[in-house]
Amino acid sequence: MASGEWLESNGESDTDVNVATEILGRTAATLRAMLHGLPGEWVYGGGDEADWGPFDVVGHLIFGEETDWIPRTRIILEYGDSRPFVPFDRLAQFEKFKGRSIDELLGIFEEARAANVETLREMEITPEQLELRGMHPELGPVTLGQLLATWVVHDLDHIAQVAEGMAWPYDAEVGPWKAYLPILGRPR
Repeated sequence: MASGEWLESNGESDTDVNVATEILGRTAATLRAMLHGLPGEWVYGGGDEADWGPFDVVGHLIFGEETDWIPRTRIILEYGDSRPFVPFDRLAQFEKFKGRSIDELLGIFEEARAANVETLREMEITPEQLELRGMHPELGPVTLGQLLATWVVHDLDHIAQVAEGMAWPYDAEVGPWKAYLPILGRPR
């Protein structure tokens, strides 16, 4: 499959909802495996808009489960592009989850994600429905297929962000091997 073919070919969505659902169903376990039981300095770094630590990422993912992906899917299925999506607060996690532990957040995320994956499966979205349009408040017209593909890539992007955050404390310690470790060479 050529680059981009999964998302768009011949103007029609090729998003495979079953594959998307399988990937989405693995994110919570992946993050638990990466973060559960680690000392605080590994998970609570960042804490501001410019520098998210793993704790911030998990909080952001929870907020997305509550207010973004399934609610926007429902808007597209029920209203199409006649009702714009509610704007998403990308920074809500900083206030919403203050005082919680990473393990609490991982548990909340696991429950929310399991419920949303089940909801997505129950929707039995058809290839025709993937072409339905919604209205993003900043991006304009989007399709349901694009929304679902974005959900998957959003997860993968934040898993990479967590991995990068975990790699940075070793930036100086790896010495000359840094030349072989692109994760340490990306701008932070």
